[in-house]
Amino acid sequence: MGIGIGMQRGAGGMRGRRHRVVVLVRPGMLPIEVGIVHRIFGEARSASGEPLYELVTCALQPGEVRTDTDFTVNVAHGPEALATADTVVLPASSVDYDPGTEQRDGRLSPGMADALARIRPGTRIASICTGAFVLAAAGLLDGRRATTHWRSVEDFRRLFPQIELDADVLYTDEGDVLTAAGVASGVDLCLHMVRCDHGAAVANDVARRTVVPPHREGGQAQYVWRPVSEPRVSSTGAARAWALEHLDRPLSLRELAAREAMSVRTFTRRFREEVGMSPVQWMTQQRVERARQLLEETGLTVDRIAAEAGFGTAASLRQHFQVALGVSPRAYRATFRGEGEREQEPEGARAAVG
Repeated sequence: MGIGIGMQRGAGGMRGRRHRVVVLVRPGMLPIEVGIVHRIFGEARSASGEPLYELVTCALQPGEVRTDTDFTVNVAHGPEALATADTVVLPASSVDYDPGTEQRDGRLSPGMADALARIRPGTRIASICTGAFVLAAAGLLDGRRATTHWRSVEDFRRLFPQIELDADVLYTDEGDVLTAAGVASGVDLCLHMVRCDHGAAVANDVARRTVVPPHREGGQAQYVWRPVSEPRVSSTGAARAWALEHLDRPLSLRELAAREAMSVRTFTRRFREEVGMSPVQWMTQQRVERARQLLEETGLTVDRIAAEAGFGTAASLRQHFQVALGVSPRAYRATFRGEGEREQEPEGARAAVG
């Protein structure tokens, strides 16, 4: 089965109403994952305090839906709600972990196939954890990069060899189809969608409201094995905090390691154990985030932003921005500040022209 959906960016949705996020739950649903979607999108507010999203929960059959705990959830809406969605999110179900279920056989039940067929072209669709099995069985992930929970990787690859599965990331973004590895990475994916729709300022506000990290790059490892260490072993947290305050200047590994009184080799190993990426990768990610914030919230020139974010030159900023986001800094600014807004002129420019 294949469902035709097109790329949708921004929270426009249907004229005259807020962007509608429809959460499709199934028997055995994980309440924490359903709650994540409602909490993250539900906390997104405009500058005037208005909610930016409308959330609806639906099931294949309205009524009581069992969870993977000792309580049930009464779901008021049936699959017809999917036809009204601007974004559809499929959390995991405990049955996804049981052999012999429809997803484990790589097929959809007639009811699920009919439900997904109601989704309008242009709708963004995302999965959390093993919800990716449903998207894969529906043909939505064919030829795309995707992820799922690390426990389910072997089953997923066996059933869907045509899909590029990346088992080492928190989430993937293929434009109109997104997947998250599981539970906590669902927070990261939902924040990422809010950030794509409304910018870093709104996403960061949601993160503050829900007391979660404002941004974890999707490419970060979903499961980092770390042996039990001896008590009082130093971490790299102080060096990371210091680096964030000094992104505008060159930062060497030797300098960062010295902040923790470690050798460069020990610091690099400990950093990767704690963060899931190298110090250089992490600093580049943080600099891109700083540049995004400045592009969204200030009128500084691209040259000035490149300096403030630690890239040095506008050419370096453009290169890193293109790799990380697939757009130029100017195009990114136009998305969030409007085509008509102009950069601040460098100091003395007016006098020079006159």
